[in-house]
Amino acid sequence: MPERATIRGRRRTTPTKGDQRERAILDAAEEQLDTIGFDRMTIETITKAVGIARGAFYFYFASKNAVLAALVERTVATLRTRIAAADASGEPAPALRRSIDQTRDMWRDHGSVMRAAVELAPTVAAIDENWHSAVAAIRDITTAIAERAGLPDGDGPTGAHAVTTALVWMTERAFYQASKTGRSLDDTAATLTHLWLNALSLAPDPRPQTKSG
Repeated sequence: MPERATIRGRRRTTPTKGDQRERAILDAAEEQLDTIGFDRMTIETITKAVGIARGAFYFYFASKNAVLAALVERTVATLRTRIAAADASGEPAPALRRSIDQTRDMWRDHGSVMRAAVELAPTVAAIDENWHSAVAAIRDITTAIAERAGLPDGDGPTGAHAVTTALVWMTERAFYQASKTGRSLDDTAATLTHLWLNALSLAPDPRPQTKSG
């Protein structure tokens, strides 16, 4: 991405035209993931939606996969920020509930990008790197929560690191399946909250349980 211009040694805070165009490409790609899917989305469909020439596209991205990798990077950066903010209180149970709720909201708002990340990570190295870095960051945050909840901090199979690693990957797969099949994300979040709290020997979720249609 082109560097932001500086004024008197300070970074410009207003997005440049290049920033805006790159964001427009990413926004168009995300919309097309929702509407026509990854297989039908092409450089041509993206450039037509943005209103730029193919040559202008290549100034920002080398390929369709590069667009998707940048889109995944943007999405997981937001997810990581939200999960980190959810842990602000220090109390384990509320922090876990907020973390799962924030994850649910990301799957609701950006499900097409996150499904593509799961599906393409095995074959696209940049996507795999971004997705796994997000999982690792979330695992580190939840490991700290688990340790505050009293789980041992050792490296054994029942320590905080091993337990939260398994739970984070379970959470990813559960939300992926719910998003892909149209199952209620709220119900999935409630199930995951129940499992996380029980796994960490925390109080059961006091919120009323409802069954979604």
